[in-house]
Amino acid sequence: MSAKTRLGIMMFLQYAIWGAWAPVLSSYLINDVGFSGGQVGWIYALLPLATIISPFVGGQVADRYFSSEKVIGFLAFTGGLLLIAVSRTTDYGVMFGLMLAYCLLYAPTLALTNSIAMINLEDSEKEFGGIRVWGTLGWIAAGWALTGWRWLGDNASVPVAQGDTLLLAGIISLVMGVQALTLPHTPPAKEGVKPWAFLESLKMLRLKQFAIFVGITFVVATELEFYYILTAPFLESEGIGVSSTNVPAVMTVAQLAEIFVMAFLLARFLKKYGMRKTLAFGVVAWPVRYIIFAIGAPAWLVIASLALHGFCYVFFFVAAFIYVDKVAPPDIRASAQGLIAIVALGLGRFLGSLFAGTIRDVFTTGTETNWTHVFLVPCALTLLCAVAFLLFFREEPAEPEPLAAPTTT
Repeated sequence: MSAKTRLGIMMFLQYAIWGAWAPVLSSYLINDVGFSGGQVGWIYALLPLATIISPFVGGQVADRYFSSEKVIGFLAFTGGLLLIAVSRTTDYGVMFGLMLAYCLLYAPTLALTNSIAMINLEDSEKEFGGIRVWGTLGWIAAGWALTGWRWLGDNASVPVAQGDTLLLAGIISLVMGVQALTLPHTPPAKEGVKPWAFLESLKMLRLKQFAIFVGITFVVATELEFYYILTAPFLESEGIGVSSTNVPAVMTVAQLAEIFVMAFLLARFLKKYGMRKTLAFGVVAWPVRYIIFAIGAPAWLVIASLALHGFCYVFFFVAAFIYVDKVAPPDIRASAQGLIAIVALGLGRFLGSLFAGTIRDVFTTGTETNWTHVFLVPCALTLLCAVAFLLFFREEPAEPEPLAAPTTT
């Protein structure tokens, strides 16, 4: 089996784990376990929190002490055991502790799988996209597998386990732990990457346009969690009426759109319209989606609007990383990527998880949630971001000379 094939399988499993639990765990916790929105928000906030911490732990271990494939194998296998344990509990305190431990193990693998792939590809710039797309396919496959599992439970008297979404993720994680040992041997580098390297890019915030961009990115990232946490219980609500069996598969509409937009539209938009207009299109897609969610009818339109996730995510977040790579001076380019990852995927999603859970509780009485009021909140905030972006953001190149990284000792 070629190295590319093994790396593709790794990516498939890496994101199948995440795709098995993240889209629908909130529905299970709210409808079956009885957690409040605030409690669910904290459970979802643990992975963004771990994402902030992971460069200081996992990356340093792989860079300095052990080969990457062994680190990935250990983290994935141990994480799988923890997920299976989480699936067996409904106690909030116990689940919180186990999920925190799990997220601290999973978060480093997001960077490590990218790193091991790039190191072992002959031309990472050309070949990495073909490897990474298997991650999105893995996310989609997990959703369909979970729906199939539940369908068998509904129609073929096959028992469906408590916390099936977590159990499936745990099983896939165990498989990945074993599969990681087949990856190309990637020994540790002599010197690890500095965990505080992203701080070197803070000087870029002196640039007005970059500061505006980072601020808008942060706010948009907080609103991303309304989609990730609340879409599943919203789709299962009486107004939309998607069954819990079908929700995992229905939500993969977003990832199918993501693949289409990334493969066929992003490069064309960047070439024809430039970075600013492409980013603007991505920003505007956010309030459009939440307006449809807030209206909540007809059901087919709500489900179809899941496809807007492809434009929301790819035209804004993927394009954002390309923009940062374009404007950052070469000597702090990697640090700038670290900064935007911390702002968007770490701090933004952490606070957004808590915010989304709280807003759900504010507009819930008993077991009834006013989804119109819930989704008007991210609609208003993303609309303000879209207006601010169109009014104030201008695509200007960074000036590398005054931003040169200081000499380190």
